[in-house]
Amino acid sequence: MTRMLSTEAGQQRNPASRRPDGLGVVDCGLYVDGVRQPGQIGYAEALDAARKRPGAFVWLGLHEPSQAEMAGIAAAYGLHELAVEDAVKAEQRPKLEHFGDVHFLVLRTVRYVRKGELTENSDVIETGQVMLFIGPNFVLTVRHGDACRLAPVRSELEARQEILRQGPWAVAYAVTDRVVDVYLEVTDRVGDDLDVLEGEVFARQAHGRIQRIYQMKRELVEFKRAVGPLQRPMMTLTAQVNRDVPKEIRRYFRDVQDHLTRTVEQVNSYDDLLNSILQARLAQVTVDQNNDMRKIAAWAAIAAVWTAIAGIYGMNFDFMPETGWKYGYPVVLALMLLISLGLYRWFRRNRWL
Repeated sequence: MTRMLSTEAGQQRNPASRRPDGLGVVDCGLYVDGVRQPGQIGYAEALDAARKRPGAFVWLGLHEPSQAEMAGIAAAYGLHELAVEDAVKAEQRPKLEHFGDVHFLVLRTVRYVRKGELTENSDVIETGQVMLFIGPNFVLTVRHGDACRLAPVRSELEARQEILRQGPWAVAYAVTDRVVDVYLEVTDRVGDDLDVLEGEVFARQAHGRIQRIYQMKRELVEFKRAVGPLQRPMMTLTAQVNRDVPKEIRRYFRDVQDHLTRTVEQVNSYDDLLNSILQARLAQVTVDQNNDMRKIAAWAAIAAVWTAIAGIYGMNFDFMPETGWKYGYPVVLALMLLISLGLYRWFRRNRWL
């Protein structure tokens, strides 16, 4: 069964990933014209510096913050309380909302986790969430779960200063691109699993269990819930009338949208294929049951011959054929055996046995 990735109860985060102020801050960087400024800086001081310098913005990365941890950040960055509540609970579907000059983007992250053979209890997909607050001088990334870590995204983007120079929306593009790229990876792995299931169902000696097919369908439904609703926010971000997103970044978002569309199409085709596999397996089970019933009926017909003849001669009437004949008993036994062999050959010829 799929499950939302979260930090285990009582488990401490890596101290190296937390700042000295005690908040769930993974990293806080001040960027000017696409270049990260050296040194450690608090999130409030970084925002003040970004507002005073043209072409500057703050990228603040958080991991599973609590309501109390988010309160100070929300006050400093002017975040709406509804968006803050959504960011803490992490139970949202993909969406894009506006709160004044701050955009709130929610993404569902996915990762493939199955190891070993696919069974009826296999966990195939685990999900998490990434929320982004995108403002004029800042971008906040709030990550829940480990399905898509953002540290590599930051490192790669810092090496592409021409994109990072576009401001907070460049970070939003990079994070979204990474999330959708993982979608494609998971799609390929799920496709391999479906090939295995399909091969087992249509093998000469079919042994695919319906429970495994049903479990895979449940995993695929969770995957669809992650990728499907993201299409609408992506359409908004790539629309020509959207002046909030820089024109250059909209081009990059359109590339992400193409990848997302391909993922959605593949997931939908997988769902149709899985339905076909399930129906085929159910049909095979029905055919197997019919074959078993035919075998039972054939053996019952053969046994009925012995029962009928023995029943007639067991009625103990005085005047019955062959009752006084010396060879009557062996002849009747031979007749029953002959009829049984005849029936057996006939059933074998018609593939009932």
